[in-house]
Amino acid sequence: MLKQTQQQKLLQKLSPQQIQLMKLLQVPTAVLEERIKEELEENPALEYGEDAHEDEYKDPQEEYNNNEEGDDDEFEPDGSENEYDNIDISEYVSEGDDDIADYKLRDDNYPDQDENKTIPVRVETSFHEHLLEQLGMLELDERQNAIAEQIIGSIDDDGYLRREVSAIVDDLSFSQNVATDEEEIRELIRMIQEFDPPGICATDLKECLLLQLKRKPQDDPGVAGAYLILENYFDEFTKKHYEKIQKGLNMSDDSLKEAIGQIIRLTPKPGGNFATLNKAESYVVPDFFILNNNGKLELTLNSKNAPDLRISEGYRDMLKEYDRGDKKDKRQKEAVLFIKQKIDAAKWFIDAIKQRQHTLLSTMESIMGYQREFFLTGDETTMRPMILKDIADITQLDISTVSRVANSKYVQTEFGTFKLKFFFSESLSTDSGEEVSTREVKKILSDLIEGENKRKPLSDENLTKMLQDKGYNIARRTVAKYREQLNIPVARLRKEL
Repeated sequence: MLKQTQQQKLLQKLSPQQIQLMKLLQVPTAVLEERIKEELEENPALEYGEDAHEDEYKDPQEEYNNNEEGDDDEFEPDGSENEYDNIDISEYVSEGDDDIADYKLRDDNYPDQDENKTIPVRVETSFHEHLLEQLGMLELDERQNAIAEQIIGSIDDDGYLRREVSAIVDDLSFSQNVATDEEEIRELIRMIQEFDPPGICATDLKECLLLQLKRKPQDDPGVAGAYLILENYFDEFTKKHYEKIQKGLNMSDDSLKEAIGQIIRLTPKPGGNFATLNKAESYVVPDFFILNNNGKLELTLNSKNAPDLRISEGYRDMLKEYDRGDKKDKRQKEAVLFIKQKIDAAKWFIDAIKQRQHTLLSTMESIMGYQREFFLTGDETTMRPMILKDIADITQLDISTVSRVANSKYVQTEFGTFKLKFFFSESLSTDSGEEVSTREVKKILSDLIEGENKRKPLSDENLTKMLQDKGYNIARRTVAKYREQLNIPVARLRKEL
C-alpha cells in the first residue's frame, strides 16, 4: 500500500567553496606555495601582482553561509539563451574607474624576507644513490650488475634487506628476465655488505651489528668481547641481563663494560641518516614567529602566508572591450561568461587566502595569550591546561577549525620550534585542588628519570610515590602511560653498568 507523508528535516550542508576553504586552512605554510601555484595554473584570471590596492575584506565563510540554495553553482552557466542575453558586467566595469579592484594580501608590516634574495638549494645524495655509486666500483658484468641493482633496490630506508633471497630470484626472473640462483644472490649480498655505511644489507639487527663490529680494529678494547656477546647472548643483551652474560662468558666487570660500550656505539639503522635527509616532512617551516621584546610578546605570520595576488589585467581588458562593443554575438557572450567565471573564482580564492590568514592569526594570538608564561620563560611547568574548546571559546571559531590549525601548524620561539598541538593538554588535580597541565607532570617525570641513579633506575611505583610527595594526585598506571608517551623504557631497560 502506497502512503504519502510529509516530513521536516534540519540539515547542514557544506558548499564546495566551504569545503575548499577548510582544506586551504589545513594546508601548512610549506605546502601553501604549491597550492597557490596550482590555482594560478588552473585559473588564468589570477596572477601575482605588484603595488596593488587593498580591497575591502570580505569573509568568504560568511558570504557562502548566506547564499541561497542553488548559489553554489553560480560559476556554472546553464547555456540558455536568456543567460547569454542578460550578461551583467557592471560590477566588473564601472564608469570613472579604470580598474577592477585589486586584492593585495601582503602589507608593509610583513618583512620582505624572501624578496631579492637568492635561496640556496640543498643538493643531497639519497641512500640508494650512494649505494649505486659504490656498485660502479665493482668489476661486474652487465648481468651481475642488474642483479646487484635489484638487491640494492630491495634494501629499505633503514639499510636492511628484509626481502627473502628466493623472492629476489623470482623478481629478477619475472620482471627483468634474468635467470639466477640463491647462491649467486648471496655472493653479491656479501659484496654489497662491504659498502659504506657499515652494517647495510643485513637481514636483522644482530647481523647488522656484527657487520659493523667486523669493520672495527680487532685489537680495540672490548671489540672481541662485544662480538662474543652478540653472537652468543644477543637476546640476553637486548633484555639487559648482564649478570647472565658475565657468568656465561666469564668476563670481569671492566671487560663487560668495555664490550657493552662498543655495542652501544654501533648504529642500529645504518641507512637512517640518509633516509631522514630525503624525507620532505623532515623540513619544518614555521607558520608563526613569536618574539619576546622586553616582556612584550610580538606575533608575526610567516610572509609566505600573505602572497600578493590580483585579477589579471588581460581579463579586465577583455571585459572592457566587450562593454565598449556594439555588436555582441553568441560567441562573444560565451567568452564573457567564461571570463566572469574565472574572475569570480579568482576573487573567491583571494578571499579564502585572506580568511585563512585571519583565522591563523586569531588562533595563534589566543594560544599565545593563554600560554603567555611559557612563551616568556620556556619552562614547560608553567603551561596551563588547555583544550581545543578553550581556544574555540576565545576566538568564536568552531572546535574543528581550531583542530585543523593546531594539527598542521608550527610556531618558532626563542626556545625552539613547536607544533601548536604541543600546547594543548588535559588537566590534573594537586593536593591543594589546583588544576595543572599534564604537560607539567610529564616534565617533572622526565626530570626525575633523568636525575636517577642509572645503576638502580626508579621503578614506576617509586616514581608514583615521588610525584605524590610533590602534591600530584596520580596513579601508578598513569605514570606508566606518561612514561610510554615520553618514549622512556621501563626501569630494567634503563639500567647501565
